[in-house]
Amino acid sequence: MMEVTREEFEDLVAEALDTIPPDLTDLMRNVVVLVEDLAPEPGLLGLYEGVPLTERGDTYAGYLPDRITLYRRPLQAICRTRDDLVKEVRTTVVHEIAHHFGIDDERLHELGW
Repeated sequence: MMEVTREEFEDLVAEALDTIPPDLTDLMRNVVVLVEDLAPEPGLLGLYEGVPLTERGDTYAGYLPDRITLYRRPLQAICRTRDDLVKEVRTTVVHEIAHHFGIDDERLHELGW
């Protein structure tokens, strides 16, 4: 298990977000990225909650921001080294952002994520 402080973990999340191409981040609308220590269910590393961009229509207004949550302790638990943790955080960030863009788990797995 690779342990880092919450602040260090949040920095890793910020670094992962910085690797997302600006062309994509410019399209992200009404979404917030959060860090929680524990997941609501075993095995969960991250979670997207909201209305994907592909499902927003003309009536999309007044919604609370979508949430992308990364779970610090579960991610640390599957990593042995800092490099492992950096990779897993980035993979989880990309995975959850993909959900924001309407890409489901099946398609992500086809793409190697």
